[in-house]
Formats: sequence, C-alpha cells, structure tokens
Amino acid sequence: MEIGSQSRWRGLLHPLNLAGLLTWCAVAFTLSYGDAALQPWRWACALLFLAAFLVATALPQASWQRATLLLVEAVAALALVRLAHYSGVAPALLVMLAAQVAATWPLRVALLAVAALNLGMYFVLRGVNAHAGVVVLIFAGFQAFAMLTTHYARSAEQARDRLALVNADLLATRALLAESSRDAERLRLARDLHDVAGHKLTALRLQLRALAGRADAPAGLALCEQLSAELLGDIRAVVQSLRDSGELDIATALHALAAPLPRPRLQLRLDDNVQLRDTGLAEALLRCVQEALTNSARHGDAQVLHVALRQHDGRLRLDMHDDGRLRGELREGNGLTGMRERVAEHGGRLQLRRGASGALHIQAEFAA
Repeated sequence: MEIGSQSRWRGLLHPLNLAGLLTWCAVAFTLSYGDAALQPWRWACALLFLAAFLVATALPQASWQRATLLLVEAVAALALVRLAHYSGVAPALLVMLAAQVAATWPLRVALLAVAALNLGMYFVLRGVNAHAGVVVLIFAGFQAFAMLTTHYARSAEQARDRLALVNADLLATRALLAESSRDAERLRLARDLHDVAGHKLTALRLQLRALAGRADAPAGLALCEQLSAELLGDIRAVVQSLRDSGELDIATALHALAAPLPRPRLQLRLDDNVQLRDTGLAEALLRCVQEALTNSARHGDAQVLHVALRQHDGRLRLDMHDDGRLRGELREGNGLTGMRERVAEHGGRLQLRRGASGALHIQAEFAA
C-alpha cells in the first residue's frame, strides 16, 4: 500500500471518526429487537452505512466519490430509521452523517443538506411514530452540535495549516537573508583585506626591497622582504577564498521552508556542483518549492515531495514530484501561474505534467 493510502486509512483514528464508530456500535446493539423478520434488512442497512462511512473517511474531502458515498449513507440511515423506529436510536446515524457533511462542504451547503435529511426523516417516521416532529427536533439539536464541532475543528486545522505556511515562509526567508548577510560580510572583509592590509604590505615590501639594495643594508633584510612578499601572497589567497565562498546555502533555506509543515515531508537531492550566488534566483527557487509543497498538501494528499536540484551546461534544473495523486484535470491556477512567471523572469522555462502515478510532476530550468 502506498504511503498516501496508509495515511488516509489512519484518518479513522481521528477522534471524530472514533466517536462515529462508537455511535454505530450503539445503534447496532439495538438491531436485534423488534420484528425478527426485518432483522436481516436492518443489519443490511447498518452494514451498508458502515461500509460507506469507512470508505468515505479514507477519501479526499472534495471528491465526487465521497459525495456519492454520503448519499449512500443517507439512504441507508433513513431506511434503518424506518425499519428500527421502535428503538428511537437509529437517527443517531444521521448525527454521524451531519458531522461528515460539515467536514466535506461549506457550512451553508451543509445546513441545507442536513435540513433535507431531517425532512426525509420526518416523512419516514410520520406514519409509524406519532411524535415524529419531536424526534426530528431532538436529533436536529444533536446534528447541529456535531456539525458546529466539526466545522470549527476543520476551521482550526485550516488556520493551523495557513499559519504553518506563513511560518515556513518566514523561516526560509530568514535563512536566505542570513546567508545573504554572511555573503555581504565576507565580501566586506575581502575588500578590507585587499584595500588596507594588501596596500600597506605592498608599500612595506617596496621599502624593504629598496633598503635591501643599499650597500650598508643590515643582514636579514632580504629575508624580511621575502617574508613580506609571501605574506602579501597569503592575503591575496585569503581574499580570493572569501570571494569564492560566497555561495548561498539553498539547502538550509529549503529545509527551513518545509520543516513547519505537517506534510508533505521534503526529500531534497542537491548535486555537489550546484553553485548559487544570486539572491533573486535563490528566492525564485524557494517560491517554486513552496508552491509545490502547497499543491502537494492541498491537491494531491501527498506525504513526501521529492526535490532535485542539478546544474548542467550553465543551466540550473529543478525537478519536483510527490507520492500523491492529482485530483481532476491539470489546470494552472494562480500559484502555478506565478511559478511560471518567476521562472520566466530568470530566463527559464517551466514544464508541468501528470506522472505515471497520477502525481503532478514539475520541471523548471533557470539560467544559472
């Protein structure tokens, strides 16, 4: 089983889902009562509801398959309400369904759907229960509680995800700024060494050379002139080393970007020959990976995002794909359009395609 599938089935351990399973068990406990001839039908409806519930829990929220299964749950629950009307417990399944509806659609749509469910429950109970309206009102209160609990839990999770994205953006930007500051400091030190120490050592060497050429030059003056020449060469080597080491640590910035996110996990492969000195290009790379992380989490339900960065023939190549599955057609929204624009600003091109596993595969090439 793929990692993404394992994660979806682990969603059954969510507290709200566990509460739903406990509710189903409570309803199932009452199915043996009542007309024995209808007992197989009652169990059939209950098991159909449970199967649809379990599969719907493992599916992405915004999918037509999940919506279809919720409809199956609604039909099975209403049928069970009619067949087990004597116990008064079967409508609890509609409370489970109301929570699922609130987790699937916006609150307004969920309210309309649950109102239709309660209207259906009233019609199936009207002929067999003299207090059908009271039963509907009682369970409508439970449904409202379940819906609001789920709605606010979902809102809190979305707010947490948005906060994680902002935090990741800040951490990655801070890492880039820190690296840029270190680069600027290295450049300043290189200039100071070259302009101050190098200049004075050159003057000192010239003076020593002039003194060494005199007839009354003391012993050891030639050695001092040689040592000053070697010291000047050492300083020039240090200056060149400081200038050459001004590469941005893009790996640290990328890991800082992905660290706060609950998923997907970033798996980075960075070739040894990658050299990045342009802060603007580093930021463009950072934003491309950020958008890929967001897409993988929101649209692909991915657990791992694979990112490879290579440099070849003066071009910087960024390759990204995840272990999720893209839902629906591949369309460029604002995020992917912004990614394409960033790549174009740095003389590159962007390619998008759906991989063999159904995941989005992004390839970007920059002029290094």
